[in-house]
Amino acid sequence: MTQHRPSLRAFLVGLPLLALLAGCGGDTARSLGFTRDPPDEFQVTTRAPLSVPPRLTELPTPTPGAPRPQDQRPPASAILGAGTAPAAAPSSAERALLAQAGQPVDDGIRSQVDAESLRLDRPERGLVDRLMFWRSDAQAGVAVDPTREAQRLRENAALGRDTTEGVTPVAQPPRRGLLERLF
Repeated sequence: MTQHRPSLRAFLVGLPLLALLAGCGGDTARSLGFTRDPPDEFQVTTRAPLSVPPRLTELPTPTPGAPRPQDQRPPASAILGAGTAPAAAPSSAERALLAQAGQPVDDGIRSQVDAESLRLDRPERGLVDRLMFWRSDAQAGVAVDPTREAQRLRENAALGRDTTEGVTPVAQPPRRGLLERLF
């Protein structure tokens, strides 16, 4: 009895399987899902059919050098709505709502709201961020000195002034040493 090597045995078993797969046809890889067929972008879009007027004699006569109608643009003022009627005066309900709202808002309110929301909308820092950027960021906002602020409010109440009068005292951060500034 002859002893066959394992590679020869695998070859003899695999040869009929290769012949079987080769006989399946040219689309074997596609049938087994080994290739991808993206859609053809020219067949996906629809094209408008060409139309011919019923009588060619009714077409306008071409004038050489004249601007083409499709190249002409309306003026920007027509696009942007210049010359439109002004907005109607606010109704009594709108005026009452504005009166209840209080003082008019300053012009920079949008940028102020954006800056405040940007400070609040910070994602949680992961381990790698904490290791790479180990120094803590400055805290957002201004810290108020509570004892001096309470004293200012008591003085305003005693003198009959509004609580918003005067300068709000700000807490000064403690001075840091040389090593604290480095690390």
